[in-house]
Amino acid sequence: MAVLGASNSGFATVLGGEIQRQTGQGSFVKLQTDQPFDVGEDNFNTDHLYAFDEDQNITLDRDIRVDIGGVAGQIAKETVVASHYVFFDSWDGVHIGYVDFDAPILGIAALPQSLDATDFLANTNVNYISTDLRGLERGDHVWVDADNPERLWVYWAGSSPGDYIRVFTERSPGALMM
Repeated sequence: MAVLGASNSGFATVLGGEIQRQTGQGSFVKLQTDQPFDVGEDNFNTDHLYAFDEDQNITLDRDIRVDIGGVAGQIAKETVVASHYVFFDSWDGVHIGYVDFDAPILGIAALPQSLDATDFLANTNVNYISTDLRGLERGDHVWVDADNPERLWVYWAGSSPGDYIRVFTERSPGALMM
């Protein structure tokens, strides 16, 4: 399991979050990736909304497809992006909450195919398991706040194996250049 708590000031790209309403007893948790852990297929089973930073400030060597946002559904080659993973892995529950980033959101990978195609941006100690089951389930919603482009809202109903997305932001001013 990952170390939870204050983030390393050199990689403060997920700034925080909050669950506004839910059927469980969870809270927002930012995971640190300096120690290995597994994510996917019911290995957390809590009511928490989780987020962690993946690769930061990477110049894309190819266009990447996104399911939400982007320009014509993609983020162009040569764009500098920071990658983040957001998930809810409960047995059962519904929550509405948000995650704040330190840079505007460019796009979101929310389907298994787009998550698989962007795994090259993970580069952490995280082991992604049951990757064919990642993404959002029917009835789940994510959106970028219309008044704050650095805030991602989620309305997720958790069930096995959970809800998983990858969020791409502009270059993160809080992360070291990779």
